[in-house]
Amino acid sequence: MTDTLRQFPAVSPDAGVIRQVLADAPELMVVSFSFEEGAQGALHSHPHVQSTFVESGRFRFHLDGEEFEVGPGDSFVIPSNATHGCTCLAPGRLVDCFTPRRDDFL
Repeated sequence: MTDTLRQFPAVSPDAGVIRQVLADAPELMVVSFSFEEGAQGALHSHPHVQSTFVESGRFRFHLDGEEFEVGPGDSFVIPSNATHGCTCLAPGRLVDCFTPRRDDFL
């Protein structure tokens, strides 16, 4: 079992954001994103289906032209190729799952 447990480095893809892969397999990846207040996840899209769980903090999300706010305990799914991004309203952490794995995060 220890061969399958890997430690991934924490990286800062954008100002005020720390990303760390928590677990991965070709079919699925779990990633933590920690945000400082005011930090942004730039609008983007990808072919992966994404689920997002708000562990802490408060965020305004943009998803295919719609806007909504989420807080601790909220979760939602972002369809494949949907344009999305967020602004952190109160410092917090998101836990995202991607299927298939985001090889660009490795």
